[in-house]
Amino acid sequence: MILYPAIDLKDGACVRLFKGDMDKATVFSDSPADQAREFARAGCEWLHLVDLNGAFAGAPVNADAVSAILAAVDVPVQLGGGIRDLKTIEAWLDKGLARVILGTIAVRDPGLVRAAAKAFPGHVAVGIDARDGLVAVEGWAETTDNLATDLARQFEDAGVVAIIYTDIDRDGAMQGPNVPATAALANAVSIPVIASGGVSSLQDLADLKAADAPLNGAISGRALYEGAIDLGEAIGLLKST
Repeated sequence: MILYPAIDLKDGACVRLFKGDMDKATVFSDSPADQAREFARAGCEWLHLVDLNGAFAGAPVNADAVSAILAAVDVPVQLGGGIRDLKTIEAWLDKGLARVILGTIAVRDPGLVRAAAKAFPGHVAVGIDARDGLVAVEGWAETTDNLATDLARQFEDAGVVAIIYTDIDRDGAMQGPNVPATAALANAVSIPVIASGGVSSLQDLADLKAADAPLNGAISGRALYEGAIDLGEAIGLLKST
């Protein structure tokens, strides 16, 4: 499994939200590029970025911060938030992103996800954010009637390289991930699944690793910033057999 340190971008700063609430943001760094360098020096294999403003705006907002991160590190970077058309996808990949994450548009226009995965093979992931198993969109401001597992199955043969599954009620709450729901999703599809939301200790990572499911990795943010998880130890744990 891979540990993906999270850098969530709001107004150019590195923040963490509490359960997806933009009004409950804690700023951890005014220099996302410096934070990215710190994670890279600690040995991370990937970085996970979210343009929080972009998720609400429906278009990239923190482009300068993302570009600074791409210039600062050599590790591959994935980005979600406000990416809703092929032109934006192509622009980000041209700037050096390894992977774009399509969230709201995966619900609104699944055909675009298929087109993107075909046009940019190996570079398109789907972000599925859920409350009580139901998919949320528009920066988590709107909950749909779509089940997370049903949405994931729509892309089974589309060429999507990963699904990032976030349990919104666990995100930023330091209460542990929703292991059963994450494992159920991973077992429902052949697409690699990355767990997100609530990972707050080495034990949480051990629980995900021990889950009876083929998880690709886990995303953690607040726990890394607050020192609850040591990145080096976490990487070692996930790499151990």
